Amino acid sequence: MIRKLRIILEMIKFEHTVFALPFAFMGAILGAVVMEKRLPTWGEIGWITLAMFGARSAAMSLNRLIDKAIDLGNPRTEKRALPAGLLKSAEVMLFIIVSFALLFIATANLAPIAMKLMPIAVVMLVLYSYTKRFTWLCHVFLGFTIALSPLGGWVAITGGFDLSAWLLYITVALWIAGFDIIYATQDFEYDRNAGLHSIPARFGIAGALWIARSLHIVTAIGFITLFWMTDLSWMYLLGTVLSITLLFYQHWLVRPNDLSRVQTAFFGMNGTLSVVLFLFTIVDLLVLHQW
Repeated sequence: MIRKLRIILEMIKFEHTVFALPFAFMGAILGAVVMEKRLPTWGEIGWITLAMFGARSAAMSLNRLIDKAIDLGNPRTEKRALPAGLLKSAEVMLFIIVSFALLFIATANLAPIAMKLMPIAVVMLVLYSYTKRFTWLCHVFLGFTIALSPLGGWVAITGGFDLSAWLLYITVALWIAGFDIIYATQDFEYDRNAGLHSIPARFGIAGALWIARSLHIVTAIGFITLFWMTDLSWMYLLGTVLSITLLFYQHWLVRPNDLSRVQTAFFGMNGTLSVVLFLFTIVDLLVLHQW
């Protein structure tokens, strides 16, 4: 059982939780400070962590299960656990059920509105895996799905929204959409040959990279605007400058005629960005504002 669990965690790239979890915490803490003039309790942070683990684990497992045949035909993904026969579909489905159960339990212990809105998140988590079959906007849909993490963190603590919450949601969504486009350049030829939809398949690699850059320019503007809309100070702004530097460094790493560093740009730069921005936000709120 431990071996199977290890294979499942490798299949869903558990370490990639670093993309979304810091922003879930950031949404929770910023929402509590902006709307309620307090910090979240450790209990609330714990339930948000469990909800994130359940939601992401269910979503990634569903994606692998739904895309099993596609992954089998793609040389880059044919060695994944399901197409390689390391896991059975029934085993993955059991993990999905347990993951959704964790999401349900965690959400039930947060603000009541979180439970009411949970079905929307579940539908988006399930639907994403099918979007590449009918629209090249699949990356944008993924962005707005994963960006539910900061919005969900905000709502789970405060029970409501404000303009800052929506700005954080849209900004994170466009950031994720941009780096997912970069990641998808690896499957440019396969997607075209298989009739799958993606921005690289639709616009070519060079065009896709320009679209990703454009989305990340808007992302940078969004993070800076958040500074002006909240009580965040120069510490957050410094973290934002560092994060934006990392954001555009990945575009320097990846060129239309050289995709060899896509993995470095995808995980290294973006994983670091989310952690850096979260840490600078926490220092800003906890130390400078002394909450």
